[in-house]
Amino acid sequence: MKVVLLNGTMVGSKTKTLLLEAEQHLKNISNEIEIESIDLEQYPVDFADGRGLEDYSEVTQSLIKKLEEADGFIVASPIFQGSIPGSLKNALDLVSPQSMRYKPVALMANGGTVQHHLVIENQLKPVFDYFKCLITPNYVYTDSSQFSHTNELIAEGVKHRIYEMARVFSHYLPMSQAIKEGDHLYS
Repeated sequence: MKVVLLNGTMVGSKTKTLLLEAEQHLKNISNEIEIESIDLEQYPVDFADGRGLEDYSEVTQSLIKKLEEADGFIVASPIFQGSIPGSLKNALDLVSPQSMRYKPVALMANGGTVQHHLVIENQLKPVFDYFKCLITPNYVYTDSSQFSHTNELIAEGVKHRIYEMARVFSHYLPMSQAIKEGDHLYS
């Protein structure tokens, strides 16, 4: 199964650090998971304005194709001004909701303070719920105090929460496949 680790920002490194930790846990949990890291800073995505996907740049089409073909996602986002970055929302605005149906998603976010932890609940979860994704119940939120001055993750409790998130996520992958296989019964 193909899992995309999506870094939902164009700046900074803390979300990359979180995704690397999740990737290590996924690799230890299962050797049947193919992992692709997608960093939005590598994709100058066109602004979503309602055109058909074929009318966007090749870079934008390539990113959206990778997202739509994935079997599941671990998404990491910084919190800017109490919200997710526009780059992440813009990319998600280009994805077909039908392509996301019943795909598992695990969420991580990093903010400057603990006060922004509800952005996951109030913004990220509703977007993926709209897509009808299977959102894992245990997301991970971090703040700047859990990283060293070189943005190394130093909080052991966070590392354990990422492991638990990855473990639960790995169980959602086969569940997702079973649900999608049953879709034809009422089509």
